[in-house]
Formats: sequence, C-alpha cells, structure tokens
Amino acid sequence: MKRFVGCLLGLGLAACASDGTSDQTVWTPVDESVVGAATSKTGHPQLTSVIDDHWALMMRESPTFATSLGVRDYDDRLSDPSLEAYAEGISARRTLLARLKKIDRSDLTEDEALNRQLLMLELENEIEASKYGGRYMIMTNRGGPHLDLTGLPDYLPFRSEADYESYLTRLTLMPEYLEKSTDRLRSGLEAGWVQPCAPMAGYEDSINIHIVIDPADSTFMRPFDNKPASIDEARFAAMRVDAARTIRDQIVPAFREFEAFYNLEYQPACREDVGTISMPGGKEYYEYRVRLFTTLDLTPEDVHQTGLAEVARIRAEMEEIAKGEGFESLSAFQTYLRSNPDFYPKTAEERLERAAWISKKMDGQLVKLFTKIPRMPYDIKEIPLDIAEKTTTAYYFPPAGDGSRAGSYYVNTTLLDTRPLHELEALTLHEAVPGHHFQIALAQELDMPAFRRFGGFTAFVEGWGLYSERLGMEVGFYETPYTDFGRLSYEMWRATRLVVDTGMHYKGWSRQRAIDYMLDNSGLSRNNVTTEVDRYITWPGQALAYKTGELKIRELRARAEAELGKDFDVRLFHDAVLEAGAVPLSVLEERIEKWIAGQKAG
Repeated sequence: MKRFVGCLLGLGLAACASDGTSDQTVWTPVDESVVGAATSKTGHPQLTSVIDDHWALMMRESPTFATSLGVRDYDDRLSDPSLEAYAEGISARRTLLARLKKIDRSDLTEDEALNRQLLMLELENEIEASKYGGRYMIMTNRGGPHLDLTGLPDYLPFRSEADYESYLTRLTLMPEYLEKSTDRLRSGLEAGWVQPCAPMAGYEDSINIHIVIDPADSTFMRPFDNKPASIDEARFAAMRVDAARTIRDQIVPAFREFEAFYNLEYQPACREDVGTISMPGGKEYYEYRVRLFTTLDLTPEDVHQTGLAEVARIRAEMEEIAKGEGFESLSAFQTYLRSNPDFYPKTAEERLERAAWISKKMDGQLVKLFTKIPRMPYDIKEIPLDIAEKTTTAYYFPPAGDGSRAGSYYVNTTLLDTRPLHELEALTLHEAVPGHHFQIALAQELDMPAFRRFGGFTAFVEGWGLYSERLGMEVGFYETPYTDFGRLSYEMWRATRLVVDTGMHYKGWSRQRAIDYMLDNSGLSRNNVTTEVDRYITWPGQALAYKTGELKIRELRARAEAELGKDFDVRLFHDAVLEAGAVPLSVLEERIEKWIAGQKAG
C-alpha cells in the first residue's frame, strides 16, 4: 500500500482525517502529461529524471489515484496489496534514493534543493517503515481493503463510456484484491501483528453490509443511478447488466470469504493489550511513528510531556468559561453540555445545514486572512452509513487532480445526541475553510512537482487544520461562551491525544485509562471519546501531528509578530506558510525565518 505522509492512498483513495503560492496562483489541471509535468520548477537533468521516475512509480502503484489525476494509462488496474508488490516498491525506492544522493546539492537552485530534500525524506521514511511489522497493518477500525473498494464509486470519474468500461474491468479485479489483502493480513497474524480486540468490536458489520442478495442493493451499482448523456441508452443498460452479474457472481462471494477470514481467523487472534509495544519490535516501530508524524526529532516522552503542559493550559481556560456560566466545576459544566438536548441537532438535515451556514460565513471572511485563495470549490456530504457509527465526527476528501471533482467536507449524521452543535464551528473551520480544503486545494494549484502538490506531511496538514480553528476568533466566530468552549474542547481534544497516544503505545496505558483521561479533560461526548481512542489504538502516532503542527505554526507567528511589529500582515504570513505546500515543520521554520528577514529588508 502506498502511503503519502499526509493522506492515505491505498487504492488511490486520498482522505485526510480527519487537511503556498507563486506570485500568480494559477490552477493547473493534471492530464495525460502529468508524469512529464511532475518536475515543474526543476531543470537539473538528473533530478528531473529521478522525480519523473518516482512519479511514474506512484502512478503504477496507485492506478485509481492516477485515474483521478487524469492519467488513464492504468484504468484497467487496481493496486497490488500483496507483500511481494510492497517489497518490489521498497526496492525501487532504494534505487531512487541512491540516485538522489549522487546529486550534488551545490549544483541545484533553491527550489531544486527543496525538491530533492523532500523527496529524499519521503523515500527514507518509506524505506524505514518497511523494517517494521506495520507493513502488515492494512486494516484499522475505520478502514480496510474492502472499504478501499467500496469507496471507488465516489472516487472514480463517471463521465464517459470509457469510464464505465474501466469500472467494469476493476469490478472483476476486486476478488483478487481481497484475496491478496487477506494473504497479507494472514502473514501479519503469523508474525504477531494484529489489531487489538476492543477497538475492532463490530468491525464485521462494515463487511457484511455489502453482502447483498440483490445486486441492485450494492453500493457498487451507484454509478449506474444516472446515465451520462454521452452514452447510448442500450449500451448503458448492457453495462449495468454486466456490473450486476459481476457483483452477484464474483464480488459478493469475495466479500463473504473476506468476512469469514475476519470472523474465523483475524478476530479470534486479536490482542488484549492495546499498545504497539505489545507486538514484536513495537517499541522501535512507535518511536519511528513519532518521528514520522511530528517531522521532528522527538521521543515519545517529549511528546507526552508537551501534551501534559498543553492540557493544563487549556483546562484553565475551560474552567474560566465554566465559572463564568455559574458552574462550580468544569466537570459540572461538561455534564450539563453533554446531557442537555438543546445543544444537539434533532435531524441529520439540521446538522448538515448548520455546517453549510458556517462554511459559507467563513468563505466571506477569507480575504481578511489571505491574499491568495484557491479556485477549487468544496461540497458537504454525509459520511457513508456503513462506516459512520465507527468513524470520526467529520473528515475531508481532497478534490480530483484533474479538476473533475470538488473537495468534500464529510459530516457524520449518525448518533446525533453525541454530536453537539456548539462544536460545529471549530470542526467546520478545520475540515473545510480555512483548514483542509483551503490548504490542500491551494497546494494542488502551486507550481511545484506533482509529488508535492498531491502529497505532503501530516504534521503540516493537520497542524494547519487545528491552527485554522483558532483563526475563527479573528473573524467573528465563537461569539457565545458555548461555541468558545467548543473551540477549546476541540483544542483540548488534540492536546489529550499527545498524552493518550503516547500513554497507550509507549507507557502501558489501558484503553479505559485513555478514555477516562479524555472524558475528564475535554467536553467531548463519551461516544466521540471512545471512537477517537479506538482510532489512536489502531492508527498509532498519526494523532500526534495535529497539536505538534499547530504549536509550531503559532510559535512562528508569534516570532513574526514580535520581530515585525506594526509591519506584520497576517495575510502575508499565511501566504508564506502555505506557499510551499505541506512541508516538514523544520523546513517551514527555515522558510518563515527567511520570510521574516525579507519583510524586514522591505
């Protein structure tokens, strides 16, 4: 499975849990020439060759991702999830890295040097990852091989007859994809790498919901709900019949086999201990994950202590609000917020409409925060019901690289009595604008190599998302004590992650201890806390990126404000933060220091 540091790309499905410009921000659609165009701003022939070869490898390994970018050379394929293909990919990356290291840094321009530095870091991270048992963990409590497949109707283009023919071919490949994924998971069982029991409770429902009797009830038939005008009626009807036959005769039996594997082999072998350190080599693996997701040279203990300090700071602010509202303690105020039905939406439509109103309100405020704004729009959708109850409260899905699909802010509309409206402002600013959609859509418009436009580092992406929540304070949001408490609760949510993620995976904390810690310190409902803790258990280290990145961006802004004084322009600062895409935090710091010096020089 190919993994961008910012987003997961398994079959090419890029979703951020979940998130720079040149002088002229021009959106450049990616078409059949994307491999050749992968090296914008790079003229050095050896570096150009490596970047092109790396991107070509990416396209071959992630064929549906390639399709979403307009590269149609691999429309008859799905990715290969086997361990053999994974090993081949790592070997190819070793070769690319060796070629990069032979390039003399002194021969490169500043832009070229940054391209080389970022590609080297990406390759080094992927090669190091291959040493650990994490290579077996292609299933979390909210994702897995079968869900890679069920996401394709939303991810692939369906505009032409060729699109549908490609989809029909890919339907026939799904049984093999599940079979190879099963073999990889089975190898993990043999090596002692398996998910814990508690977070995976009920996971089988995400499989069996797709084992249908009538193919018409399958999610894989959704592309046939609306016929494009360009396709002949008779041909479209024939393709619909072919799809239904493949679903009935091949896909449903394959899902049934995968369900049997999960129920009879995987689930019975689950771990009671939730920490990564309970698996062979797990301690070293988690130390790697901390470095990967913070992009800093930090130990788990460093992160844990930062989390404790942030929790104490934010808790003091939350206690002030509780006191101001007449409550004798923070816990009493939290109980009031969790139990009062007036704070919760009554229908899915109410939650979606409120999210849409917040989004549109922020759209009008963006000019106060930026001078460069992405052209690509975004929409608001419900999280699919087959995964909604086990997943987070919202997430963002990036736009297609070829401009054929907008970005999407996915909102969870299940279990409404656990999703308070006073938290929706912070959530929406994080996932849509000025958070993930703004940053990711803007990155896709930049004049830089494709691996940077469509990839990135989680600490930057999620750090920017959390920082964006705070920007609402500057443009008219959080006007009531309840919405401001919602903002603080969300910030506390990310601070407690530093404590509980390191606590469970490195310090021996139990799942219940992590749940209790988050309940005591945040305003989140018990359901949200439980699903979040389960996410951290099955996806170790990723949750550390948010607070780490946000703290760095806030630190750099404070430095810029102090050094520039009255000449500080927040719009130009934000432009400078975003102008190179999602870079490691150490690189961001270097760039902002140069920007401050440039501003001082006039």
